[in-house]
Amino acid sequence: MPKGSLNVSLKGADDIFSTEESRQEQQREQVQQIPIDELHPFTNHPFKVLDDEAMTRTVESIAQYGVLSPLIARPRPEGGYEIISGHRRQFAAKMAGLETLPVIVRNMDDDAATILMVDSNLQREHISPSERAFAYKMKMDAMKRTAGRPSKENSRQVVRNFETADLIGKESGESGRQVQRFIRLTNLIPELLNMVDEKKVSFNPAVELSYLSTEQQQEMINAMDDTQNAPSFSQAKRIKKLAQEGNFTSEAVVDIMGEEKKSELDTVTIKNETLRKYFPRSYTPKQMEEKIIQLLDAWQRKQQRQNER
Repeated sequence: MPKGSLNVSLKGADDIFSTEESRQEQQREQVQQIPIDELHPFTNHPFKVLDDEAMTRTVESIAQYGVLSPLIARPRPEGGYEIISGHRRQFAAKMAGLETLPVIVRNMDDDAATILMVDSNLQREHISPSERAFAYKMKMDAMKRTAGRPSKENSRQVVRNFETADLIGKESGESGRQVQRFIRLTNLIPELLNMVDEKKVSFNPAVELSYLSTEQQQEMINAMDDTQNAPSFSQAKRIKKLAQEGNFTSEAVVDIMGEEKKSELDTVTIKNETLRKYFPRSYTPKQMEEKIIQLLDAWQRKQQRQNER
């Protein structure tokens, strides 16, 4: 070979045609073992990590098999990593005594990280109304920032010909209108929002109450305490109208909440534990209902015979 010739080594086809971006992507997607204490919760993470029965099962599984699915996290400017997906796994791993976790580290901006965090958590089986409400709001805000801020004339931002709420709903199996109604719940004071999670206040009335001011919502709670009633949908709508018309007073709310609901007039409820005293444990609710109707028919015939004497 002549002295002036270059010693050139041939690269494989993948190296020749791969871009710098794809090589960086491959490097980012490598699973790393990261100390568990270097992993921090996502800022304003809307999903609760509960130490419940499901968590106990997760801890037992991780203690036996380890963490099988890597977490997703991004580097923090102040050091360590912010968890995007895997908060429950990290909690369970700590409980199981693990010192490191498998993590895929991605460099993501705030909005992209927020959208991925919400989407990964919405796959969970049990999500409370408050969790869904704040998650939808975080995702909507992130999507709006990504696409550009909406004009005052169009508060429902258009993203690639889809309104933001409709797009979120399509991905979650709900209508855009329902997404917006969930987001309304973020306007509730914590006490009322907890009542929604605990099923003490139904979803539809809660949406109506979300239009009340903080002070009016507190008055609403006081009225519920005074009357020992939760608002029906129609009652909540009337209370919302009072507020919109400037006629909201604690007395007016107590009057509405003290009304006897039509459902209460038309319905007789017998608790299951009360009925169980009179039926074998093997009886299904349907069998108990049929037996009760049979006994009532016999009682009615007996009353009729007595009246004919």
